[in-house]
Amino acid sequence: MNASLFLVAVRRGCMQTFRRPQLVPPAASSMCCLQSTRPVAAARLPYRVKVSAGKRYAWCACGHSKKQPFCDGAHKAKAPSIPPLRFTPEKDTTVMLCACKATKNAPYCDGTHFQVIFQDIVKSVKGVFK
Repeated sequence: MNASLFLVAVRRGCMQTFRRPQLVPPAASSMCCLQSTRPVAAARLPYRVKVSAGKRYAWCACGHSKKQPFCDGAHKAKAPSIPPLRFTPEKDTTVMLCACKATKNAPYCDGTHFQVIFQDIVKSVKGVFK
């Protein structure tokens, strides 16, 4: 698709050409025994969670848990090399827990998801112009 057709499509509101990137490639999602060594982004934006002082939490570091942002044990089968991160808050508060799994301040969000979102946009745009 060339640039002029792209602009016409945008002006008309024809955004069907843009597909949301999948978190797991289709071929990999159909395999039952696929084990990953890198975390999978559970979501693009962080989870806002109320935590209690003294309570022990297990943050999902692999991204495979169905109880995001907390661990449900899915890493044992899908990513055994990525254990959950256990933490205990010192006071009752609301925190932003990372969902893109790329933070340098685990389990807390440090804004890295903006880079992940930007990379997804670049991949989508490159796919349109192929």
